[in-house]
Amino acid sequence: MRAAVNAVSDVVANRTRPLREFDQIHMKTGDMVMQSEAIASWSKEKRLAFIGDGDAVSVALAYLKERKVLDFGPTKIMVFDFDERTVNAVKRFADKERLDYLDATLYNVLDPLPDVQKYDCFYTNPPWGASNGGASVNAFVQRGIEAVRYDGEGCVVIADDDELDWPKQVLANVQSYASSRGFYVSRMARKLHGYHLDDAPDLKSCNLFFSSVPGNIVNAEESAPLTNQQSLRNFYGGSKEPRVRYVREMKRPDYGKAPQEEYRLELFDHRSEEA
Repeated sequence: MRAAVNAVSDVVANRTRPLREFDQIHMKTGDMVMQSEAIASWSKEKRLAFIGDGDAVSVALAYLKERKVLDFGPTKIMVFDFDERTVNAVKRFADKERLDYLDATLYNVLDPLPDVQKYDCFYTNPPWGASNGGASVNAFVQRGIEAVRYDGEGCVVIADDDELDWPKQVLANVQSYASSRGFYVSRMARKLHGYHLDDAPDLKSCNLFFSSVPGNIVNAEESAPLTNQQSLRNFYGGSKEPRVRYVREMKRPDYGKAPQEEYRLELFDHRSEEA
């Protein structure tokens, strides 16, 4: 366990700061360890596509296997994310640790999914859809389904709370949407993950696993832009529609160290020295 926590701590130090305006909220480190083991087991010997990954679970999977903390995991990991900071952080970590089966590419779910090789399974922890009934979740689920070409498995991380109504409504809508695309709920692991969420520190999320109905590939549709106005409304929460195509990285930060913009040095003779 100590080796696992230390490895995931390296991953957490590498991941980018969350942008709350885009519903980026990071999973807590202890839950990242447990989640990584669960997803590594589920995706063992499979090609795994991440539809967004601000948490950096993709990196944790590869790193835990490389460090031999886990002796199982996927054979290929590709991250599709609209945040260039996330994409570059994955690429830098993969290059540094020589994780040749881990990669990332810049992609927004509003655009058609690129013509990529078929994946066996997909993973997504999307905006949870509290203000849109889960439409934002369904957008990410649709791209995951396209990544496996309507024939495979998926894991959707989604809000799970017995005291609130909206997570139940979103869960129902997401399950219904997946069913309409030929996928059924194969299992559900409840209330697993906590987040650094100031306004709802006790809100948890679950793993909702989907599998394709046998023969579903005949119902596959070509990937198309997401233009439905109902789906776009409140995509990132109340009155937050997806006007941004990509988040661009302004400059390369030195991960693992505080950026120089955050501090200055005050010397013993009371002079200030810029860091």
